[in-house]
Amino acid sequence: MRTIRVRNRERDADLGDRIAVADKWWPQLRGLLGRPEPQPGEGLLIVDSQAIHMYGMKYPIDVAMLDRERRVIAVYSEIAPGKRSRMHWKAKYALELPQGTLTATGTEVGDQLDW
Repeated sequence: MRTIRVRNRERDADLGDRIAVADKWWPQLRGLLGRPEPQPGEGLLIVDSQAIHMYGMKYPIDVAMLDRERRVIAVYSEIAPGKRSRMHWKAKYALELPQGTLTATGTEVGDQLDW
């Protein structure tokens, strides 16, 4: 999988420089399931995702849902295993990050992300 750097333009903050891009059906379906907990700088960008679930996960993560323009439309800080997000019909991407990343960078709804 290719990796990208994701930056919050509004906060002048890096969200990660080793973000894997899941743009094929199997990586999109699998997400972070069965993978080690992401470390600072790591994460997963799921393309064409309107919701995520944490069924089968063993650790919490942060998730930002983004629209086509890469603007944050929802944030889930430290979403726990066994939980799920609600459906975000306008979402195009789900950005999964190590827990605490969104709080540490001040990322919130309305922020513009670049990669």
